[in-house]
Amino acid sequence: MRAPAIRWGLPLFLAAVLGVGAAMAATASLHSSGATVQVMKSSKYGTVLVSSTGLTLYRYALDKKGVSVCGAGCVPIWPPYLVKGKAKPTAGTGATARLLGTIKRSNGALQITYAGFPLYIYSGDKKPGAMTGEGFEKHWYVVSATGTMVKHAVAASGGQTTTARKGGWG
Repeated sequence: MRAPAIRWGLPLFLAAVLGVGAAMAATASLHSSGATVQVMKSSKYGTVLVSSTGLTLYRYALDKKGVSVCGAGCVPIWPPYLVKGKAKPTAGTGATARLLGTIKRSNGALQITYAGFPLYIYSGDKKPGAMTGEGFEKHWYVVSATGTMVKHAVAASGGQTTTARKGGWG
């Protein structure tokens, strides 16, 4: 009786440990001693925030100013943009320094905020400038240089058009 429990339990335990380790590694890779927030021009969404490595930054519509509600089930897909220790985030090209700040997450890590709202990187964005998380589950949006969520594509004429986005995880 004990051998089958070990035979099935041990692989499940190892899979859980590896999953947590992968999530921690993904989050750790987003730590920067003094992370930079800068802007990038997007032909589809206008001027949006990106990380120091050019990865698109997002806001979660369910967050409140100064409060992240993206917890353990959310973080592997939407890792918070963090700074190490007590480092301060810096404003790169086009970003406004007075809009930058940090909040303390439940695990003690400092997450970067812009206009008071927590910033995230989408794990599905594999290269700088990718914006595949835009409109995800109607809760995740790229962030403008003013700190607002960009919920619509910018039309070539300067107006706005709505964009369709398939659902997913929120």
